[in-house]
Amino acid sequence: MSGRWTLPPLAPGDMAPDFRGVSRPNPKFHFSTAAGRYVLMGFLPRDPSRREAAYAAVRPLFQVCERQSAAIFLIVPQTIEEGAPPDRHGVRWFFDPAEEIRQLYHVGPEGGWALLDPAMRVMALAPLEAPGPVLDRFANLPSVDDYAGVPLVAPALIVPRVFEPEMCRRLIDIYEKVGGQQSGVMRDIGGRTVGVIDSMKRRRDVNLGSDKAMIAEIHARIERTVVPMIARAYQFRPTRIERYIVACYDAADGGYFMPHRDNETLGTAHRRFACSINLNAEEFEGGDLRFPELGRRTYRPPTGGAVVFACNLQHEATPVTRGRRYAFLPFLYDEAGQAIRDRNAAFIESAGPSEQAAS
Repeated sequence: MSGRWTLPPLAPGDMAPDFRGVSRPNPKFHFSTAAGRYVLMGFLPRDPSRREAAYAAVRPLFQVCERQSAAIFLIVPQTIEEGAPPDRHGVRWFFDPAEEIRQLYHVGPEGGWALLDPAMRVMALAPLEAPGPVLDRFANLPSVDDYAGVPLVAPALIVPRVFEPEMCRRLIDIYEKVGGQQSGVMRDIGGRTVGVIDSMKRRRDVNLGSDKAMIAEIHARIERTVVPMIARAYQFRPTRIERYIVACYDAADGGYFMPHRDNETLGTAHRRFACSINLNAEEFEGGDLRFPELGRRTYRPPTGGAVVFACNLQHEATPVTRGRRYAFLPFLYDEAGQAIRDRNAAFIESAGPSEQAAS
């Protein structure tokens, strides 16, 4: 972090600075996970009486978090051991004794308020002692679908006809023959990227790493159909593919993947675009893609078609409510990304998934 109080003040429309903060449930809470809902941030002062007055001002708004996609984050310049009122639904305390979060937001010792939209952009700011405009706005929030005042569409690219129906069926048959293994998520723990099985995701995968003929066929299809469309839409040409897996989200166990980003660990920082190719879009309900930062709209490519999006966009796979969703789920990147992957290889707990050059 740069020197104290050197950042310019925030203004409406600015991206909210990201941080990892200490909260009671999570000592390394990653602020980017809060996207997809409104966030009211209160930077409370050290002085107990002024802190109590600010808390009293915001307390009547706790109910907003129960009826709306919204949260209240209260940041105090003290340690977790010094305590604060208990957390509750939608209301979380952050302990910032070194005032690092406060520096990021250019808030002085006097404190202040910031209201963020679901894309983590500043909507309004106010001094601590004059919160009226911010708190009134928080009390009367529109739906997360309406925060921009116009319909929102995620920068996601639909590419039909990547795989033929026969190829989709062959991939499903491979999954059924092998049987999937429980799929985890990547976390940075103790300076290393490790795979963890937790409640973030419920999915089973089959790795095609040993089927060289199938990998070559998949590689050729993506290179001929998906790569040129990414180059046209995003002026980026992938040259590498990471992992060849067939994934299954099963309604029998409520298959889902909660909101996340795909490139936030040392072992995944090289990823640029995610590609989700449905193999049986007509045979399941639920299981669609959603970008919470950009409203509640969902996206479903047709059978054999892909939806492609930047890995740093927050996204989720909604629960499958009927049947099984089968999908092929690679990541795409380039030679600059490969340099990052090589540099970070020493921090990965085990060998990464198979990859192959895409051009």
